[in-house]
Formats: sequence, C-alpha cells, structure tokens
Amino acid sequence: MSDEPSAGDRVGHASGTIRLAGKTVHRFGFGAMRLVGPGVWGEPASRGDSVRLVRRAVELGVDVIDTASVYGPHISEEIIRTALHPYPQHVLITTKGGQTQSGPGSYAVLGRPEYLRQECVLSMRRLGVDHIDLYQLHGVDPAVPFEDQIGELQKLQEEGKIGAIGLNQVTVDQITAAREIVDIASVQNQYSLTQRQHDDVLDHCTRQGIPFISWFPLDIGALAQPDGPLRGIAGATGATPAQLALAWLLARAENMVPIPGTTSIPHLEENVAAATVRLDPAHLAQLDALAA
Repeated sequence: MSDEPSAGDRVGHASGTIRLAGKTVHRFGFGAMRLVGPGVWGEPASRGDSVRLVRRAVELGVDVIDTASVYGPHISEEIIRTALHPYPQHVLITTKGGQTQSGPGSYAVLGRPEYLRQECVLSMRRLGVDHIDLYQLHGVDPAVPFEDQIGELQKLQEEGKIGAIGLNQVTVDQITAAREIVDIASVQNQYSLTQRQHDDVLDHCTRQGIPFISWFPLDIGALAQPDGPLRGIAGATGATPAQLALAWLLARAENMVPIPGTTSIPHLEENVAAATVRLDPAHLAQLDALAA
C-alpha cells in the first residue's frame, strides 16, 4: 500500500484527531479480534475476506488498527501484515501481549517477563516490523509483581523494540503505579453506553491527557441490534443504533478512541460513518439517561 490513504470516503476523519504513541491519528479505530475464526480461535472462513476488510477500514479513514498476539492465536497479526505491509506512515498498528488462549474463548493472563519479551519479539516478526509503535500489556497478571511486568516493557522500550507502552483492563491505581515507572501512552478498557463500570478510569485518563481506547464499544453487538434499546432514538435521528452508540462514545470524551470490530464490510462502513453523526444536547441527554 502507498503512504497515502487509498481512494474512499474517508468518513473516519470526521471523528477528529488525537495524539497517540507519537502519531496524530483519527479517533475512530478498528479492533481486529474478529478477523479470525469463531471464538477468536483459528482461521477465518476466508483470509482474503479478512484482508479486504482491513484494507477497506484504511480506505474509510481508519488509521488505528488494534490487534493482539492471542487473536487466533497469531492469525490476526498475520492478516494485518498481508493487508497493509509495508504500512502507510499515517497508520498506527498496535498489538498486545500477556495473555494465552488454549481454545475458543479460553483465556488466561501470563505476565512473566520472559513471556512478555517472547510475545513482543514474535509479534514484531509476524507484523514484519523492527519495532512496535504501541505495545500494550493485555492484562495484569496477579501472580507476577506488577512492577516486573511494567519493568520488562520498559526494557523492551529502551532496546527500541517498543515505541510506546499501553495498558489494558486496569484500574486507576494500576495506571498511577505504572506511570511511576514509565510513561503510559494509552489505556484500553471495555467501555460502551451500557457498560460503564470504568467511568472512573476514563475520567482519570481524560484529566491526565491519556488516550482511552474502548473495546467492545457496541457491548458485544447488543447496541447494534435494530430492535435494541436505541431503537426509538435511532428513529428520531436517522442514524442506526450502532452509529448512535459509537457517536455517543466520541462525544463522551475528547480522548476516546472506540475500536469496533466486525467481519462484514457493510457493517464496517456503517460503523465508521458514526464519525459523521452529531448528537444534539437533547439526544445526548436521552442516551445518558438510557445508560443510567
């Protein structure tokens, strides 16, 4: 691919920009978990379709692609390399390490320093890069001292294998503890209109100027259903339920980067078009009330 966005509507640019891991990127991202088989396990029905999906995301103006070594395992990273390598300068590929998967949906955290190092090096190889712009701890392992997990990422950063360090599924206290050791470039927690258990983390990140990446921003697809809780508001605005839920996230905080995933190009196009949806105060109040 060239260093310029491919031809397309680039509607994702309407989400505005944010500074993330040393790059200025647009706030609407793409989560690559579903590029692989069911249960985030094994091969997808068609690697070619998954490659086309990633390329279409970039055509639409998406320049944050979020993956992890455990997706497949390894298959999502391989698909992203096939789709985009050599990577356009404006695209940020971020991946994660610190989990294992023994079968469909069967995950465990593993934060031993030697494992984090191995995962980082193997992700570099699969993605075809000599360093990873943003590498995220996929989860905090309670069996390993937190400072050892962060310390290993710090060593990888000092060696030039990692550009910036991010955290996943963390508390405010863990963010504070990590920042005593290294600079934290991003925090990624589950967050959506109806899953707001991490409001305190988002608010903390907003105050501290840390980009907040929301995974499962459509609450595992529940908020995208045509007969779901957003049906009435969607009818009044002309937006789809999925677009409303994503537009609400973009309006919720200026440091918000939602990363919805999908297996379908039409659904991808619908999702990214949420960047163009502008919610007036009355609709925002309705959505906030729904969340409460």
